[in-house]
Amino acid sequence: MRPTVLVAVLSIAAPAAALAGPASNAVKFFYVPEVKFEADAKYRDRFTEPVTKLFDLNDQAQKNKPDEVPCIDFAPGLDAQDYDEKTVAKTLKLSEAVDGDSAVVTATFSLFPEGDESKREMVWSLKKIDGKWKVADITSKTSGWTLSALECLAGQTPQ
Repeated sequence: MRPTVLVAVLSIAAPAAALAGPASNAVKFFYVPEVKFEADAKYRDRFTEPVTKLFDLNDQAQKNKPDEVPCIDFAPGLDAQDYDEKTVAKTLKLSEAVDGDSAVVTATFSLFPEGDESKREMVWSLKKIDGKWKVADITSKTSGWTLSALECLAGQTPQ
């Protein structure tokens, strides 16, 4: 195969790979091969401030009132409670912009095979700490919220 044909074939066959990178891989972890709940304590080492403050309050809420719904009762990376895992994986597109030790990864996908209301655009802010990309915040462009700015009063004890 001639080099020009090979380059053309590769550029057509792997356009998504060109957008992927180390920061995108840190985000992709939460979407495939299965969706993971970001607030789960077992993933805490993948996050940093400011969002870890909300996670700490959520943990306190679960500990103090285990029978009540904690502060985070949805999947932040999906901006939803309900979704079709196969559709999320099939429609997921990631793009990243890296600036030194900071990065922004935009994830676009659909929650379900049909319906414009299931389309999502999530912006993940990352910081490189000790050589690893950690999630500092998640913003829903679709619904207009930022995870670290959400209130979590359930974890606080009344004064």
